[in-house]
Amino acid sequence: MPYIDIGRENSGPLDMYYEDHGQGNPVVLIHGYPLSGKSWEKQLPVLLGMGYRVITYDRRGFGESSKPAVGYDYDTFTEDLHKLMVELDLHNTVLVGFSMGTGEVAHYLGRYGSKRVSKAIFISSLPPFLLKTPDNPDGVERSVFEGIKQGITADRPAAMMQFLKTFYNFDVYQGKLVSDEALYASWNVAVMASSIATLACVDTWLTDFRKDLPHIDVPSLIIHGDADRVLPIAATGDRLYLALKGSHYVVIPGAPHGLIWTHAEQVNQELQDFLGQGAQAHAA
Repeated sequence: MPYIDIGRENSGPLDMYYEDHGQGNPVVLIHGYPLSGKSWEKQLPVLLGMGYRVITYDRRGFGESSKPAVGYDYDTFTEDLHKLMVELDLHNTVLVGFSMGTGEVAHYLGRYGSKRVSKAIFISSLPPFLLKTPDNPDGVERSVFEGIKQGITADRPAAMMQFLKTFYNFDVYQGKLVSDEALYASWNVAVMASSIATLACVDTWLTDFRKDLPHIDVPSLIIHGDADRVLPIAATGDRLYLALKGSHYVVIPGAPHGLIWTHAEQVNQELQDFLGQGAQAHAA
């Protein structure tokens, strides 16, 4: 199993698990909370079929990566991503973030620039800034996040199940666009994550990415569902589109937060349209 060295905690090394498939220009897929790189299974074959080299990885604390007690902030997350980019010597890279992963995309470009990046894709976006403050009146009240943290502290497995039902709009799409088995598979990944990471990452959702956005100088695609109950579109996708001049914005009607599963066909078509024929030409 391939790993990237991302540091140490006390006596033990910290390793970040990744998978690297295919040939061509690289696409790096950055997963959302509380899942892992395996959540991209409906996008992976499509991107490979287009002639891309596709790389997924598990954020620290999740999936097969090390589960330290520290490092749950976007400076550290993007440093981990940068180590992956450097170790694999990636250039002309498409960065694709889903949910919490969109924070890595924004902050990576804000911190490291676009030297290694050709395009950016934000799916169910967290940026620009989720928390309601005097200068961000359209954000979400802090009490919402405190309630999520209290639920995790009281009974993490139950909290993860409730979160994932909201993630998929399970009351609407159960047995239609998401099966019971798919829900349980996501829950199994979620409960295997670090309990420390699961709690600490809630605070990272309140990161202010507004200062990163002016540094995003590559073509950008934003995809959001208008029925997203986790990151409401009015507070996230709509505002990101206004902030990223020249970006392309796709709203998928009725799609929940976890649209890379429930509405994978539409998401994949938008990815293909945005990435175009460049990958096929490169492969040929």
